[in-house]
Amino acid sequence: MTLSLFLHLMSVVVWVGGMFFAYMALRPVAASVLEPPQRLTLWAGVFGKFFPWVWVSVALILVTGLYMLMLLSSAAVPHYVWTMLLLGVAMMLIYAHVFFSPYKRLKQAVSEQNWKAGGAALAQIRMLIGINLSLGLLTIAVVFLGRALT
Repeated sequence: MTLSLFLHLMSVVVWVGGMFFAYMALRPVAASVLEPPQRLTLWAGVFGKFFPWVWVSVALILVTGLYMLMLLSSAAVPHYVWTMLLLGVAMMLIYAHVFFSPYKRLKQAVSEQNWKAGGAALAQIRMLIGINLSLGLLTIAVVFLGRALT
């Protein structure tokens, strides 16, 4: 269980921490200093490096979380664990949508140098990452407070 918890937490740190950095630090600076061609090219490259790590993180979070859940008896599963599972699955679905829809459009737009379409795709990604970041931070708070109050 210790290894599973470690992998679970490390994966959360990679995913949520990466979203926090991208949304709170990189996004505002890129928007203020780069013109659309450079900014969209930068984001396509950043996501190209970050998203494989997110896929690994999502897989590890799901596998380790389900494994640890199976170790508990159904009567002993605290409510915050079910909330964590629900929020985590919602985040995974949002991420899959980002990857297969607006990120795909962003890469296509950058390769075609269609900056207007790329900007629209990036705006959708930005909104969804903002939602996922909020859900990730909420999930961490739910777990921390849930454990502290039980």
